Amino acid sequence: MFRKSCLYLSISLASLSMASAALAAEPAELETLTVSATRAGSEVGKTPQKITVISREQIEQQLAITSDHGAVLSNLIPSYSPSRQKMTSAGETFRGRSALILIDGIPQSTPLRDSQRDGYVIDLSMVERIEVIHGASAEHGLGATGGIINYVTRRPASGTLRQHAGVSFSAPTDYESEGLGYKLDYRAEGTQGNLDYLAAASWQTQGMFYDAKGDLIGVDDTQGDTMDSTSQDLLLKLGYWLDDNQNLGLMINRFEVEGDHEYVNVPGNADAGIRATSRKGDPLGKAPQNEVLATSLSYKHADLYGNELGLQLYSQRFRARFGGGLNGSFQDPSIAPAGTLFDQSQNESDKYGGKLTLSRDGLLDNHLKLTGGLDVLQDTTSQMLIETDREWVPETVFRNYAPFLQAEIRALEQLTFFVGVRHEFAELEVDSFRTIASTTKPAGGVSVEGGQPNFEETLYNAGLVWQMNDWAQLFANYSEGFGMPDVGRVLRGIGTPGTRVDDFLDLQPVVTENREIGLRLKHGPFDAEVSYYESDADLGSRLNSVGGVYQVRRERTEIDGIEFTGGWQVNAAHRLQLSYAQVNGRSDTDGDGRVDTDLDGANISPDRYAISWQANWSDRLHSRLQANHYVSRDFDTPGLEFDGYTLVDASLGYRLPVGELNLGVENLLDRDYLTYYTQAANTGTDVTRNGRVFAGRGRTLTLGYQVSF
Repeated sequence: MFRKSCLYLSISLASLSMASAALAAEPAELETLTVSATRAGSEVGKTPQKITVISREQIEQQLAITSDHGAVLSNLIPSYSPSRQKMTSAGETFRGRSALILIDGIPQSTPLRDSQRDGYVIDLSMVERIEVIHGASAEHGLGATGGIINYVTRRPASGTLRQHAGVSFSAPTDYESEGLGYKLDYRAEGTQGNLDYLAAASWQTQGMFYDAKGDLIGVDDTQGDTMDSTSQDLLLKLGYWLDDNQNLGLMINRFEVEGDHEYVNVPGNADAGIRATSRKGDPLGKAPQNEVLATSLSYKHADLYGNELGLQLYSQRFRARFGGGLNGSFQDPSIAPAGTLFDQSQNESDKYGGKLTLSRDGLLDNHLKLTGGLDVLQDTTSQMLIETDREWVPETVFRNYAPFLQAEIRALEQLTFFVGVRHEFAELEVDSFRTIASTTKPAGGVSVEGGQPNFEETLYNAGLVWQMNDWAQLFANYSEGFGMPDVGRVLRGIGTPGTRVDDFLDLQPVVTENREIGLRLKHGPFDAEVSYYESDADLGSRLNSVGGVYQVRRERTEIDGIEFTGGWQVNAAHRLQLSYAQVNGRSDTDGDGRVDTDLDGANISPDRYAISWQANWSDRLHSRLQANHYVSRDFDTPGLEFDGYTLVDASLGYRLPVGELNLGVENLLDRDYLTYYTQAANTGTDVTRNGRVFAGRGRTLTLGYQVSF
């Protein structure tokens, strides 16, 4: 695997070198854009790790085609997994590991009981740009073993009141009224004296999805679905300038998506290749739902005795409700006869935290920049069975504080070194509790004595950037990130009497080491970036039952891959872009310290080729054509095999005398396929596996109109 990846990297580097040598145009400087997701305020094109900034223009290009958040990320980030096209983002990985999702730096993930619902936490109409840090990182603490995806909300426009309104409709090309969806969004913004303001709202209802055969796609009535759903988002931002250097900012964003609860799943047959469908019905319980409230109060001082100061206080309230059922784990004979008790679960998480960042540049005759600070976080999480008001996962409180220091050393004009350290102090507090009845046989549950397990961990990063000449730059990086085992799943599965939390719960983090080397080129109309990375974790987090108690089994995983993106600005009106991503991953399942089994599609994305053509035909007319080819792959797990498929999308925009009209087509060629997750990761009992044999969405049209005034 290593030799194969290195060969691909060598070929890519050689190709770039030959292409660069052939260029005769005048050299151009690498693009620079400050990235708020880096604590030191780094610039794109000047970092030792790969960073991608997805602009508002790129977001709008994708939204003209699809409103699926996972698809937007996957289309623009080559090593991000293909979308599941569902409310849950389980199986949507980044470089084969988990991404930490942020909104303006506020963590959205729920690591104590990972509900994997952080893919839908904000409407993309509220987002100015998406900052993506590739590879493991500890810059924002827990969860970024694969990278960081930071949604930066819109900034208020300067000047007098400005407004924006948009409307869109989507439907399958073989029109069915059940498949019709609508979206409305509105925004007002401006400045008045020292105050700037922005208020925005969006509302969207999505109809049912159809595959290329014209059949209804199966609704995921357990994990949740975005089809047959309604969402709304409210965003408020206020900023006040105390003087030219000092600013106070307030951000409040409330997002909710909830199923309309009008369809039930008709299971397929995974072994026979029969896909799940949907039919009209009246599901029991409440509809699956995501509800997120994120708030932030920030203070920035650009020149505090020569230092740049940033202080942020934040909170996040997260509720993720799942579909219900007569699951065996829900049964309790003291409440109802076996097999008759209906229930459904809901994750509940409340976070409060703060980030202090202090930076000073120009030290040592402008050779050194230092950035330091302190992060604090308290995360209180539980999982409830809401129909019977039972606590499935007891309330757990995670407290964490972490000082950090980063240094940027400009040793030479062409050579810059980056080093950093972060020390994590963490404690988990669990009160004594009793598990639900189904954890023991005979049913009844057990009492568990609470505890306060804790850990400390020091995480490091180091890298360099060498500007070889005006158009070529070499970068290399080592960084560490850390994640947590799914503590809630462990706690809810305890079935042995007399268990003490402190005796068995191993809270040591899963530390991931990321090594990367790459090359950036920008010369005349050509630009390119290629990198090779390795991502290893000595301690995994696979669950293993020992004496009726679920414990975390430590398991080594090794992942490596290549990312390539290249662009050609043919002329002022036309741009071509090509991307490639290769990901390999294996794990140590027998505990001998050597990896022996391929990771499946729940962990790694398929190899992928992507190409796009952006054209501005006139001041009024523009178009985009994009294609993604996902390469077939075999897995060691029986029953999992990915056949591969190619998807083509297109959009057309026309600027009217007032406003702009957009037409997008998703899956332009109407390719019939089963989703990547269905083919490469769908395991479990026959009931759950057959219920999740999901086809991908067939050809779908989106027509939109927007106007600013």
